[in-house]
Amino acid sequence: MTNSLLETIQVETGPNPSASVIWLHGLGADGSDFVPIVRELDLTGLPPIRFIFPHAPTMPVTINGGYVMRAWYDILGTDLAKREDEKGLRASQAEVEKLIEQEKSRGIPASRIVLAGFSQGCAMTLQTGLRYPEKLAGLLCLSGYVPIHTTLAAERHAANHDTPIFLAHGRADPVIPIMRAEQSRDVLKAHGHPVEWHEYMMQHSVSPDELDDIGAWFRRVLGGSAK
Repeated sequence: MTNSLLETIQVETGPNPSASVIWLHGLGADGSDFVPIVRELDLTGLPPIRFIFPHAPTMPVTINGGYVMRAWYDILGTDLAKREDEKGLRASQAEVEKLIEQEKSRGIPASRIVLAGFSQGCAMTLQTGLRYPEKLAGLLCLSGYVPIHTTLAAERHAANHDTPIFLAHGRADPVIPIMRAEQSRDVLKAHGHPVEWHEYMMQHSVSPDELDDIGAWFRRVLGGSAK
């Protein structure tokens, strides 16, 4: 990957945002996938927020027969834990970190930046956020899992030990079984991270009840002004 930033779609809820949300899409989607959700969230009482929806790079995806699509990393097989594209995960982590740095250069402190993601984007949120050397406002993790968890203990940064984590999953998810998310929840809790766990009667998707809970979580972690 180059030094240039990923292409993004950006939505601001008002002038002069004092917080940013970097929201990472899932496999085969693009940045436009979650743009409509901004209108559906109850952000009452919050200062203006800049939502950033980057497009993942395109790459051949092994599990899909090598078909080229947008992906944060390759999926090598159905057993997500045993065969992971560590090189791809770390390359995309560097790209997400560049987006955080861009927001800081625009005047948003790390403590007012939320990383959010769905599925592969959820994995990237945890991969990046837990290792980031400055405290972030929160990690919003939907329908995904902790990737390369065996290195987490050694690589996680103390700055984000107490960062709020919203971890949500569908009970009927056929893509990433809820058991994988429960394992991730338990790994995070074992390391002392504050996890707010939610499960919903849905598949690999987002539900109205989940959107209500996400809005309430945003109001908690982004309430008030920049520190």
